[in-house]
Amino acid sequence: MLSVPFQLRFLFASQPVIMGKALGIVYRAISTHITKKSGQTKTTAYTGAVTLIQRFGSALNLNVHLHMLFLDGVYVQAKPPKSALHFQWIKSPSSEELTRLTHTIATRIGRVLERQGLLVRDTEHSYLTNTNEDDPIQQLHGASVTYRIAVGPRKGRKVFTLQTLPAIQADEWGSNFDGFSLHAGVASKAHEREKLERICRYIARPPVAEKRLSLTRNAMVRYELKTPYRDGTTHVLFEPLDFISKLAALVPKPRVNLTRFHGVFAPNSKHRALVTPGKRGKGRKISPYDETEAKSPAVRRASMNWAQRLKRVFNIDVETCDQCGGTIKVVACIEDLAVIKKILDHLRNKMPSDLHKRQPQSRAPPPGSLFN
Repeated sequence: MLSVPFQLRFLFASQPVIMGKALGIVYRAISTHITKKSGQTKTTAYTGAVTLIQRFGSALNLNVHLHMLFLDGVYVQAKPPKSALHFQWIKSPSSEELTRLTHTIATRIGRVLERQGLLVRDTEHSYLTNTNEDDPIQQLHGASVTYRIAVGPRKGRKVFTLQTLPAIQADEWGSNFDGFSLHAGVASKAHEREKLERICRYIARPPVAEKRLSLTRNAMVRYELKTPYRDGTTHVLFEPLDFISKLAALVPKPRVNLTRFHGVFAPNSKHRALVTPGKRGKGRKISPYDETEAKSPAVRRASMNWAQRLKRVFNIDVETCDQCGGTIKVVACIEDLAVIKKILDHLRNKMPSDLHKRQPQSRAPPPGSLFN
């Protein structure tokens, strides 16, 4: 996980193109480190990653940061005539390696931003040069990034917080440099599929958890933090209008993809079909060499149908009958809007016209107490 300074959070939120360029720098730096550590070169080894860009912090603040699922090794091309790839595992990075990586990433991103005239540095500070203070969206972004109230009579002040726990000192498996923080303390082995799924669910979670959202007696919006801050803060409080402004700041610009695929996982990669269980990739067809792998259980369950996805994501089981508990067989999946409308109109016409008259009339409760 890579977090960036406040200035870059604001810049990445307002200019997604710049964020994409910075993401490319981050991926190239980490993939180069992994390739060199494996003893291979870029021409003989291939890395891959999936990046989920999160725009929110635990306090509903605008915090653009990167969650990257990186391969802990490289794929190496097998010798001819076979075109298969075999995976070469490497050890997890040490604290010294994370420090060098963080320094490299921060230096390269800063150099690119300075070259494009977006960032200016002096002897003590660095600041952005293309901010538009008259843009309402950028005003919301600036207030959300700095944990401040964006609208109302208390505009510009710090957001209300509740500190209900004593301060703690936490240690992290990561590195910090010039506002950049690189964390690499979570790993999953190949057979730990449930752990990998939990990691994916965590980094792909929505920004607001409704279970931790509530209203106070004085009509303030109270949001409980998932993990308390080091100073003991457990809740943040918002005025209703400021709460709406915080939600507005978290909405990305149109047509901005928050999930990116790199290396062998990229859609246009010629190696994607060789490393994914479903064998799906650019111009890939199942050959007789891969026939045995294509029939393995891992390949058969690699792609879920829509009913399984509904159950996995929304906990809606459409394959089980609510009345008898038996299995429901899906006869057809109709997606044509014209056909759907025709079926619904037909069912509506078959419905008895006096159906509403058959319903029992509602009545008031009996007078007096039932125990009299």
